[in-house]
Amino acid sequence: MQATRQALEGERWHFQHGPIDLVIAAEGQAPAVAQAHEQAWQRFQGLLAELVAELPALREPVGGACPLRGPVARLMWQACQPHRQPFITPMAAVAGAVAQTVLEAYRQPGVRRAWVNNGGDIALHLTPGQSARVGLYADLARLDGAQLLHGLSLDGQLEIQAHWPVRGVATSGWRGRSFSLGIADSVTVLAATAAQADAAATVIANAVQAEHPAIERAPAHTLRDDTDLGARLVTVHVGPLPAGVVAGALHQGLKKAEELRAAGLVWFALLCCQGQSRATGGPKTLDGPAQPLCLADPAEVGSVFA
Repeated sequence: MQATRQALEGERWHFQHGPIDLVIAAEGQAPAVAQAHEQAWQRFQGLLAELVAELPALREPVGGACPLRGPVARLMWQACQPHRQPFITPMAAVAGAVAQTVLEAYRQPGVRRAWVNNGGDIALHLTPGQSARVGLYADLARLDGAQLLHGLSLDGQLEIQAHWPVRGVATSGWRGRSFSLGIADSVTVLAATAAQADAAATVIANAVQAEHPAIERAPAHTLRDDTDLGARLVTVHVGPLPAGVVAGALHQGLKKAEELRAAGLVWFALLCCQGQSRATGGPKTLDGPAQPLCLADPAEVGSVFA
């Protein structure tokens, strides 16, 4: 299987190779943007092979010294290292690290702003005076064909300003393609980089925990034989829960999110579960529609970008 690319409307590009699925857009001087797109494509073509070459080590828990060689693999490890206790593997940051790596092609004169959306984990390039809107979609259970055809009914939006210390957005939860130990419908994180946001969203979503007969879990390795989580119990179904149970789970997740915010690993986090939400200190969600430009994979996206 080879990497493929396709031009999309709105001067966007779709890069795809195996499980990596990117939607990319950039604005600025036409020659600079065209050059950046080509450099991004050249970098993208070898990414999957780099990761596969070190896959066994990438599935091992993060510990002391980094054993990885490739730049993307090391970026994943570095993003996860602050979360190494009690357990995390570099795979928790793979989507964000890939988006962040491809985005580097756009950090050049003449490109005003750009974004790389890897299934909902987004890396941003914003020059002074620029901004970006991130649409918040809390619960993938509400997603249907009509919304995909006519536009998402978003729960809110954030406008990220260039002077904010935010260049990465990621969302995690039990409904996505990746396994979660928690019950959050979605946890959206803003952080300094996409890799850091990806790792933090995973950790916070795992912390949204509760015990109730409506929650079903199974050992990860019984669901996917190539998982990095082994026999750890992951969430496979969450039925309707009492409001108090949801509130307690969100309280645990928010406590973890505030710990990471105090440590400088998260700038903002929004946690959602069964109609309830909690947010760290920081920007507030805004009412009103945002136009989603980079909806890449409905099975994964919890945050969309405009």
